[in-house]
Order: sequence, then C-alpha cells, then structure tokens
Amino acid sequence: MNTKTFVKTKNVKKFVSLMDRLKKLPPNIPKLALVYGSHGLGKTKTLIWWATKNDAIYVRANNDMTQNGLLKEIMLDLNIRPFHSMQDNLDEILKYLRQDPKILIVDEVDYLFNKNAIEILRDIQDNTGTPIVLSGMGVVDTKIARYKHFDDRLYKKLKFEHYNEDDIREILNEMTDLSFTDDAIRYLASRTNQFRKIVQTLDELEKIAETNNLTEITEDILKGKINERILTRLSIAKAAPVKNLTECRITGGNS
Repeated sequence: MNTKTFVKTKNVKKFVSLMDRLKKLPPNIPKLALVYGSHGLGKTKTLIWWATKNDAIYVRANNDMTQNGLLKEIMLDLNIRPFHSMQDNLDEILKYLRQDPKILIVDEVDYLFNKNAIEILRDIQDNTGTPIVLSGMGVVDTKIARYKHFDDRLYKKLKFEHYNEDDIREILNEMTDLSFTDDAIRYLASRTNQFRKIVQTLDELEKIAETNNLTEITEDILKGKINERILTRLSIAKAAPVKNLTECRITGGNS
C-alpha cells in the first residue's frame, strides 16, 4: 500500500479551485475563506499539501492560543524570531507580508474563539490584503457567524463533504494494487467515511489477501471485515490460511 500518495478527492479539487479564485480576487474584496467539515475527511492533509506546494504560511491553533501566541506561530513559520510585545510581532508580520505577500492558512480555528484570538486575523487581512484561509470542524461556520464583522468579510465557505463512491474508487486505485468489485466499492463507501479508517482497512485487507492468495475484494469479503478489528483475527489467519472467508467474521459484527 502506498501511504505517501496524496489522493485528489472531490474535496481537494474544490479546495484547489477555491484557492485559485481567492488569489485572483480584486483588491476591494476581502480575501478571506472558511474551510470546514467533519474530522477524518482530509482537511488538514489538504491544507498542508497545498501550503507546501505554494509556499504558503501554515499554522495550527491550539486550545490555549492567544492573539500573541498566534502571531508568534506565524512568525516562526516565516523564520522570524518573535518579540515579547504583541504589537511588535504584529508590526513585523504586517511589514513582511506587504513586502513578500504569502497566503496564510490557519488550521483548527475553533480554538481561536476561546480568547477572541481570531480577531487578529482580520487586522492582518485588512492591513495587508493577504489571502487568509481558516479551517475548522463542522460547527465552526456557526461560531464565526457570531462575529458579524468577520463573517461579512468571508468570500467563500467550503464544506468538506463525505466521500462518495468516486472518491473511494480513486483512493483505492491510488493506494493499493488490490482489485475491488463495484459492489465492494459501494459497500465501502456506505460504511467508511474517514480517510484513516480507509487506510487501516486497506492495510488489514492486504494482509488477509496475501495470506489467502486473493487478488480481488468483493462485497462478501468486506462484509466480514469492515468496521471490525481484523487484526484481532490476523494471527489466526497467518497461522493457517482461511478455507472459508466467512470464518474470519467477528461475532456480533455488521453483516
């Protein structure tokens, strides 16, 4: 399994399109965008992938982050030694971004509402015009709506949706040499919507396939595997190839 492959799902493609439009906005339109959605849909991985490819600033908020703490994280990403004073840090960031514009991506912005740290981002955008992308969990759009002066400046809100069959097929094609039947892909799409769970399932299936000389995964095989802890039975499978794949099912699992 190729775990280093970055799969361009529909969410990734929508994000790339958003970033292209955000960069091309005229100066009179605030360049602020919000990306949100449930965990496990690849938001953070997408943000880091795009930031790396486009020399953008990427910072990740945390539960105790203040306005000055956020400024210091931005400066560290810019390889600038932070000052003690919040105003000095802000001035230095504004100076840098005016001379060398970079897109700023802030992940886990849900934490920035605890101490109103999010307000400093509006100051940065207003004073530099630099595009800023905020990313958070599924309810962050309702949180930010309480900050009317901030919410009004948002150019676009992009919600990461759950994977569909096309996404699952793309992930499988990119990450494994195993072949999956159409009914297996539909079943997987109906049961698994987190990228890390898909990766875990693939890892387990590849081990089972190797043990039992399988080259194709069907829905019947998946029904004995998905949403179950195959690794708890893997030692048995390794000890003796399974003659009947239904024997691998865990009692009480989904069928």
